[in-house]
Amino acid sequence: MEKVWILGGMRSFIGVKDRMYRNVPAEVLGAEVLRAVIEKYQLAEPDIDFIIGGNAVGGGGNMTRLAALTAGIDQQVPAVTLDLQCGSALEAVTQAAAKIESGLADLVLAGGMESSSTQPLRMWNPNHPNYENDKVWTVAQFVPGQQGEQVMLEGAERTAISEQVKKEEQDFWVLESHHRAAKAAQEGILSDIQVSVAGSRKDEGIRVSMNQKLIDRLPYLLPGGSVIHAANACLMHDGAAFVALCSEEYGKRHNLTPAAVLRFGTAVGGDPLMSPKTTVLAVEKLLKKTGLAYEQIDAFEVNEAFAVIDVLFERAFPGTRERYNRFGGALAYGHPYGVSGTLLLLHLLKSLESCDGHYGICSVAAAGGIGSAILVERI
Repeated sequence: MEKVWILGGMRSFIGVKDRMYRNVPAEVLGAEVLRAVIEKYQLAEPDIDFIIGGNAVGGGGNMTRLAALTAGIDQQVPAVTLDLQCGSALEAVTQAAAKIESGLADLVLAGGMESSSTQPLRMWNPNHPNYENDKVWTVAQFVPGQQGEQVMLEGAERTAISEQVKKEEQDFWVLESHHRAAKAAQEGILSDIQVSVAGSRKDEGIRVSMNQKLIDRLPYLLPGGSVIHAANACLMHDGAAFVALCSEEYGKRHNLTPAAVLRFGTAVGGDPLMSPKTTVLAVEKLLKKTGLAYEQIDAFEVNEAFAVIDVLFERAFPGTRERYNRFGGALAYGHPYGVSGTLLLLHLLKSLESCDGHYGICSVAAAGGIGSAILVERI
């Protein structure tokens, strides 16, 4: 099989819903980042075999193709959109790698774009059994017989109670995420992978002043809830991120330099009512398939849509705290659903560089109970 090189990529600053990107559609966010990646790596557009992008809450109709055309990319370049909800971008990267490994492609751009601020509203057709007197939804249905605006919050609450996750365990990761992200921003560690769109200059969700007193004052988000509040659960976000992947043969022919090699990607299903647990399941499956021990992994980037995910990860893989989300996680940066996997990959490459590490893993738990993970090797 062809070896898959990860050249690197770019991401937008991440915006909080209805704030700095409130009038910027997902395809525009995606277009700006796609253009930035092409320019950064001086890619010849006719050489791009495919663009694969994730999107979870857009209006359908192949958002990635729309973004490519909006960016002015050569119309001969095909594009496709994936919806694995929170795992969409990581799956886009995995499928891009599969195309290259199999010889079906030499150069692929993969990532995602999301706009919670401009997402369309959903309404069932009157012929559908779920139709409810013109009721409007912003959240898709993930589990048979269940649909609701707070289904992900309910899943996180259910998981925390089931696994007996304590408040102080989650509070630690809330504070750690914001403090690490604030430090990274202050030091400009991620500045060379960040793209300004519509005048953006920072990731809006990072709170330098996050502290225990503030956490303790926050109300719980669910009626009668006792776990999930606005600090230990992600808000809603906007953003885009893409990476460039190519075959080793193509890279050498064009004198390109890889940041890493993508070694393996996998996914696993779990309980759809407790989807946060699938992050650990995906990493366990990846390690088993590759024959590696978690002690051999120098950097982990995990999508902390909820702090309960951090707690479960550390319980499953003790001693990883300093290798885990080195520059903070989604509780600080945000979680634009169809983007997060590529956001993690870009942060992982930076994390490996900062520690002169070798192996790194990204993992995402997605709505519907699917966990995804990829393994990269820094060169």
